[in-house]
Amino acid sequence: MVIVVSEEHVHETMEELMTAGETVYNVDEPPDNAPASRLLKNRRPTTLFSSSPSSSPTSDMAPSSPLTPIKRADSKGSIDRLITRSRPRNLQKQGRPSSLFGSLRSLHSLPDDDDLARVASTPTSIHSTSFPVDVYGGTVLHHGEVQTAGGMFRKKSQYFVLTDLHLVRFKCQARASDIFPSIPSSFGRASGIRHARMSSSSSLHELHTSTSSEYHQGIPLSHVVAVWRLEDGKPYFSIQISHFDEETYCASDTTLQLHDPRDCDLWLSSLRGAVMKQRLTNPKSFTQGFVDYTARALEQEHDYDPEQFRMFKVVQRERSGKTGARSSSEDLTKISSTICILAIGAYKVHLVPLPRSSRTASSTSLSDMTGVSHGIMALTSLAVHDYDDAFQMTFRVPLQQPSTLLLAASHVSDIALYVRHAADYLRPEWLEAPFTWNVPQSVDDEIWPIPLSNDDYQGFDRTLTAYSAAYNINTSRIRYFVNCSCEDAPAFELHPPAGHGRTRYTALELLAIMRSLRYNESFSTVSFRNISLDVLHSLHDRFGDDHVPLTNRSGQPLHIEDHAHLSLLIQEVQALAVKCKRLRRLDFAFSLHRKELNDDEDAQDAGCGLCQALFPLCARQQTNIDWIVLNGIILCKVDIDYLYGAALDRSCHFRALDLAYCGLNDRNMETILEAIQHQAATMESVDLSGNLARLEPWALGRHLGGLEFIRKINLSNVFRTSGPEPLFAAETLLAWKLVEIRLARTSLNEQTVEALATYLRSDQSNYLRILQLDQCKLTGSAAASLMTAMDRGPRQPRDLHIQLNENHIEQHHDQLVNVISSSYTPNQVTMQMLEYKSERDFQRLLEAFALNKSTQYLDISKASLPADASDDTCNALHRLLAENDTLEVLDISGEHSHLEAANFGRGLNHALAGLKYNQSLKILHVEHQKLGLHGASTLATVLEENQSLVEIYCENNEINLQAFTVLVNSLEHNTTLLFLPLMDRDRAWTQRKVDREIDSIRDDSSIMSKAGMSPSAKATVHRTLGRTLGKTVAGQRSFSARNLEKSASPMQGYTESDIKAAMGSLSQNWERETARLQQYLARNYNIAQGLPLDGPPLLTVDRPGTGDSLVGALRGIGLDDTTPVAEIDRQLIADDHATENLTDDGEEGALEMREHSHV
Repeated sequence: MVIVVSEEHVHETMEELMTAGETVYNVDEPPDNAPASRLLKNRRPTTLFSSSPSSSPTSDMAPSSPLTPIKRADSKGSIDRLITRSRPRNLQKQGRPSSLFGSLRSLHSLPDDDDLARVASTPTSIHSTSFPVDVYGGTVLHHGEVQTAGGMFRKKSQYFVLTDLHLVRFKCQARASDIFPSIPSSFGRASGIRHARMSSSSSLHELHTSTSSEYHQGIPLSHVVAVWRLEDGKPYFSIQISHFDEETYCASDTTLQLHDPRDCDLWLSSLRGAVMKQRLTNPKSFTQGFVDYTARALEQEHDYDPEQFRMFKVVQRERSGKTGARSSSEDLTKISSTICILAIGAYKVHLVPLPRSSRTASSTSLSDMTGVSHGIMALTSLAVHDYDDAFQMTFRVPLQQPSTLLLAASHVSDIALYVRHAADYLRPEWLEAPFTWNVPQSVDDEIWPIPLSNDDYQGFDRTLTAYSAAYNINTSRIRYFVNCSCEDAPAFELHPPAGHGRTRYTALELLAIMRSLRYNESFSTVSFRNISLDVLHSLHDRFGDDHVPLTNRSGQPLHIEDHAHLSLLIQEVQALAVKCKRLRRLDFAFSLHRKELNDDEDAQDAGCGLCQALFPLCARQQTNIDWIVLNGIILCKVDIDYLYGAALDRSCHFRALDLAYCGLNDRNMETILEAIQHQAATMESVDLSGNLARLEPWALGRHLGGLEFIRKINLSNVFRTSGPEPLFAAETLLAWKLVEIRLARTSLNEQTVEALATYLRSDQSNYLRILQLDQCKLTGSAAASLMTAMDRGPRQPRDLHIQLNENHIEQHHDQLVNVISSSYTPNQVTMQMLEYKSERDFQRLLEAFALNKSTQYLDISKASLPADASDDTCNALHRLLAENDTLEVLDISGEHSHLEAANFGRGLNHALAGLKYNQSLKILHVEHQKLGLHGASTLATVLEENQSLVEIYCENNEINLQAFTVLVNSLEHNTTLLFLPLMDRDRAWTQRKVDREIDSIRDDSSIMSKAGMSPSAKATVHRTLGRTLGKTVAGQRSFSARNLEKSASPMQGYTESDIKAAMGSLSQNWERETARLQQYLARNYNIAQGLPLDGPPLLTVDRPGTGDSLVGALRGIGLDDTTPVAEIDRQLIADDHATENLTDDGEEGALEMREHSHV
């Protein structure tokens, strides 16, 4: 601290300073190791505009690491006392400030010139001439005369001096020249100086309540938050300076008004340059309290991430319309800009209000925080001025009005770069920012590169979480699966939302998913199959078009007409198609629910929107999508026109058009076939199943015969014209190398079967893997001819899956049985839901497969027999399981529905015992067969000996806890089984069974209560019921007696508490057995993979319980003397002693009276 005093007090002051332990320097010759800042040692500044000696522990630019607080300096020191004592008496008038440069007690007036004049006119030594150089900076950067607008009748001039440390104001230029010799002395108004007006006011935390703030005449540049040009609509040019003292929590604004724009620009550039230089040379940090306060605010929003956390002091500017409404200079004193903290979190930008001045930052309650948060993914515009510190950010959530933040900060460049970095980090694959980036070139050149993402699927989860945070949706509801084993993998498959209640995604959830997929090059397929997109079909965002794609991935314009007025579904699908280069396939099967249209409605309908979105882009080759799945979406004439217009251009190179169940009539089907014919060079798959049109065989041959590269064809559930012609001629089939043929629910005549047999015998069919012929009215002889045609010789089974579900194979059944027993079948055969009127035919089928040596996968589930399987049928199945050494997968599940039930009956338990001798079967499906405890015991015996089974699916078999325990115990010595279900459905079945018992007991208890029986009578009814009912005439017992007979069961005497305890014990036992099962399966997996057997010890083997019913559960809980049942037993003993003297007649009479009363 440098003190200026009169000459007569110099020696006295220096002696007192040295006596107090202070260091006194010769200003003319300061020591090398004593910088100017050292002069402020041991004294906390008492004014807002003094430089702060304490340094914050957190950088204002990058507060991202744990920090330790730094102790503050003392608020009063010996220098303060010496200043007061050594100051002349004429400077210590009552009511006059202790500050050297006057007071701000009135925001509209300035102190008189007497005080400053006395100081300036007093003879000074050489020590005092350097006073302002040390306190307010050593370099004068800019200075000029201004005019104070203090009122209508009182106007005084002031002179502002900008140094490298402060912005100081003086009464006149002469006073400034006395302090700063570099400023020329002038006692009159300089002719070349243009005048300005200045008004200063406090804005935040009630400046007038701070006593120390009334005496300041300089603004430390380190306290300046922002300097910007104020657009207030007045005929002069205004500069706003906002400053904040973090120690005193005082925020103030100073407004300069100038008439000449050149003066305004000069002052603005000088102020900004000085503030920036001060910030770079002496960076000021946030205190630990401010950091903790801001971090808690972000934690409240679940947005705090130490790696991404940044905080800055900013000013919330007023809109020009409000400021321009002022009509007088006195209104300038009411200017109230808000200083707050701008914090950048993991996914949002927050404006956090400053803590209250009466508290410390670290103790401010979270309930006091009423800031504003906006998602970074909702940013639509960021504009930074190149001439001042002002900037603005605009955010917009879809379907809502935009929200603009008008801000200003001296760190504007850093804020812009950090926001841009956060946005780019959350969109690591986006080639261009989806928001307006209007910044100076110097800022744009400093954009930091984003490191390569190591996240799965190129940061898709990160982007989706960010969009969810911006749109305020629950990320846990979104479920998706990445399929890496399908064609065109990997495939993004969206699943229905998680949780109960809503079964459809909302519009914002779908928009977040679709926008997260933009630019993502991880997926070749995106599937919205069975996901309702109806909410986007007719939805328009009239509040903005910032989400609309105007260019493709290469930057070429799309030229989409009237793109801003299209529905959100069209806009998002187009963005997905043009921005993802790797994307080849889009699956929208059954995603839009539209009603079927008649001819008049078809001509007027606007279409589903998907055809309008995709096919024009394909026609202009602006997307790489060439496989489009529109199954289950009703198409109209407009949609067909879009498709046909694109297909006429052979450069579209469509690979597939899946149009199943699209409501195509004869006219639209003919148009589609012509479109497919134009894409013959590239078409690989055609799916026209389930449409209303009647197909003519000659039209199919003409339009589809030229498809050289066709691999898949699906004409299931179609109608054809009558006639002897085959659906496909043999010549047409022989031109194809098909992989899949699906003709389910399409009637096939003998000519079509013969054409298929001819194709199967040729080498062109060697690539065929799936032949689906479900419900095609095929007889046993037709199935036999097809299997014979696909035979390639002994020990060479075809790698083909033939599906013959629900056909009439019982006709000419002997031919099929002979083909199967001769091993002409392919390696995979499915014959579900076969109805046999003769059980003997089914026995022969089982015997044939027992001899078969070519089939490895067999599915004969849901077979329907006239009655439960006989012993002969079960013996045939036993032989199949024991003797067949080829089967690896077998499905003999039954069926249970409200309309039909099919199972083998109790004899299946004997058949399953044949698995003890099987060494080839790996997967067994045996569901809905009512195995129960006996079947579970049989499977347990098999598992103890069989070492080939890997997976067993046996749910829905009425397996209770006892049966489940038996199955789990069998795995103690089995080390090959890798999958056994947790029996959740059987557990639910057991729970329902017990609930029914509880409801029955409660009903009986209610009846007894209505009969007027006391608790003691209820407890002893089992002793008297037999004698009472013995005297009742057979067949004439009353309703009450019948219900009492039900209550005289082993359940009598148990209370609600006992029932709850039994239910809890039952649940705990299920959980224990489930944990044991998981332990055994994990052990077997480690053995199969050759991994070490590390982990917790296996749980002990349990004895099978008797939790089949509520009675068994109650007996198994091991009641002690503290249970309600024990209390009831004690009461029963007391009642027995009390009623020993009663006669049988008295008991009978009482019971009969209660019966008559109930009736």
